[in-house]
This record gives sequence, C-alpha cells and structure tokens, in this order.
Amino acid sequence: MRVSTADQCLDLQADALRAAGCDRVFEDRLSGRSRKRPGLETALAQIGAGDRLIVWRLDRLGRNFRDLVDIADELRERGANLISLQEGIDTSSNVGEIVFRLMSVFSDFERNVIVERTRAGLAAAKARGVKLGRRPKLSSSQIIAARDLVNGGKKAGFVARQFGVGRATLFRGFRQQQLEGPHER
Repeated sequence: MRVSTADQCLDLQADALRAAGCDRVFEDRLSGRSRKRPGLETALAQIGAGDRLIVWRLDRLGRNFRDLVDIADELRERGANLISLQEGIDTSSNVGEIVFRLMSVFSDFERNVIVERTRAGLAAAKARGVKLGRRPKLSSSQIIAARDLVNGGKKAGFVARQFGVGRATLFRGFRQQQLEGPHER
C-alpha cells in the first residue's frame, strides 16, 4: 500500500488487499517517484519463489516506468509474480506480462503529463503576476512597525517574538520590503 502523504488514508487499499487474501501488508506514506521506500524495500526483501506481490493499483507500486519494470524483473528472477488488482494484471501469464508492460508505459506517461501540466500552470500564473508559494507571515504594515522598533533600538529577537515569528522571518520580511520598494504607512 502507498499514499503520497501522511494525512492520506490507506483504508481502501488495505480492504482490497485483505479481500485478495494478503497475509502480509506493507505500507509507505511517500511519493511513488522514488523506489527507495521502507515498506517496498521490506516487501521485496521478503519475497521469494512462488510468492506474489499484490498491489491495489500499479501507480501505488511506482510512478516511474524504469522502476516498475525493474521491480517486475526482480520478482521474475526470484520466481515471484506481480498482481495489480484494479488493472487485472497478473504477470504469471504472458498476457499479464504484456498488459503490465503497457500499463507501466501509460503510468509513466501520465506522470509526465501531470508534471508538464503543473509546470505550465505555474508558469502561466507567474506570467499573470500571481505570487506563488506560501503567504508571508508578516504583512507590509507589520514589517514597517517591526523595522521602526528595530531602528528605535529594540533587539531583533525581541521584536520577532512580539510578532510571533523567528528572527530569520523578520529579516526576510525586511529584505523583501526593500526589494519591493517603500510602502505607505
């Protein structure tokens, strides 16, 4: 089982894997882009001849074509098979192996399209002047007030605590304000 973030739920996958008769279930709460995932590594280390690695969907195993093929090849070398429940893939047959290879290509293509679409959307938003990233912790008026306190002799750490931020955030606000130019009070 795999989800990309810690706050996502694994219940759907867990139910499907138990219904498929899995007696050992491994989980990861990390992106599928990387093959270095503790649950996957443990599962692969324990798999042997005659075993089956069952996943709910192929994209839960990985998003990278090369990794998916490498995992399937590693399983085959050990005498084990890969089963993907949602896609109906079972690499114990020649047809299942071909379907797996095709689905791997499509999975990789889908990931690349998502990345491309995301980059294009971010570039378009940036071109429209949309500020990307997290909202600043301090407003322009708070930065002005904080600068006045520091210029008036207060220690930066004291001023930062008054505004509920760290010194680095305070100084970042000062620098950003200088880059953007003077603001009215």
